[in-house]
Amino acid sequence: MSRFPAPRSRGKLPARYAAIVMPLVLSVMMTFVISGVSTLLSLGPTPAFVATWPSAWAVSWLVAFPTLLLVLPLVRRIVALVVEHPSAK
Repeated sequence: MSRFPAPRSRGKLPARYAAIVMPLVLSVMMTFVISGVSTLLSLGPTPAFVATWPSAWAVSWLVAFPTLLLVLPLVRRIVALVVEHPSAK
């Protein structure tokens, strides 16, 4: 018999946090890739690229995350106007 209790499984966040988590994850991933490509094109594959990319990513993320929070509701409305809703059967 083990003295230690079984580790608790990780729970998920409640669904109400999806409106924050989705733009957070999207902004992290998109700014990581875009800032990397942009910095690489500007500096080339040099040591300066490795030194510059983290700060370029941080600045781009600081702009992208709040922008996504503000723009995402408008984007959802535009998509709803363009995309047909599935009919209920």
